[in-house]
Amino acid sequence: MQRESIYDKMTKSEKVVAELLKNLGIRWSYEHPIFVWDENNRPRVWAPDFYLISFGIYVEVCGSDKFDYNYRKNIYKENGYDVIFLHMYKETYKWKKHFKDYLKEKLNYRNKKLFSMSWDQILYKS
Repeated sequence: MQRESIYDKMTKSEKVVAELLKNLGIRWSYEHPIFVWDENNRPRVWAPDFYLISFGIYVEVCGSDKFDYNYRKNIYKENGYDVIFLHMYKETYKWKKHFKDYLKEKLNYRNKKLFSMSWDQILYKS
């Protein structure tokens, strides 16, 4: 009996993103569940497509123009989740640059914040 691969559950677009992450050496988890409160303050469990383990960032692969991604983007933001949306269906060649620029911006922000702190602030901040 052959084991099912995680890739068997992915859409074509998700497989493309998974391949890019693999080539970049970025460790990820697929459909890692998270807890959110929706617009009516109801608890929900959602599973963004990818969680980038070393970055603490989620990735939603947008494969259709028939889905309201702004709704999800707002809910994630209100719940404090850092999520990048890759619109594969309308950004055939731009999504990789968008992804790279987003990661670069987030890393620069985190590094700037970290290196602007003194060792006492880092070690003794509660």
